[in-house]
Amino acid sequence: GTVFVPHYVVPMPRTIAAGGAELHLAANPASGVLASLGGGSAFQVLDISGGWVWGQVGLAEDEDGFVGYLPLTALA
Repeated sequence: GTVFVPHYVVPMPRTIAAGGAELHLAANPASGVLASLGGGSAFQVLDISGGWVWGQVGLAEDEDGFVGYLPLTALA
């Protein structure tokens, strides 16, 4: 299908910090957890707001990973 997007954002490749992190459904620590990510995992940041990042797990060019929120402090 087709998905409308109002603008395109270039992903910013980052790495999950050594302690790992939980990927959340929303920018809230009480929200559901989509996945537990190990330290060193690739994460493509698409937006940063209020101490949280929104993005996609994996390398944008060759993976179709989960999309969700991480605390900004979870990035190396």
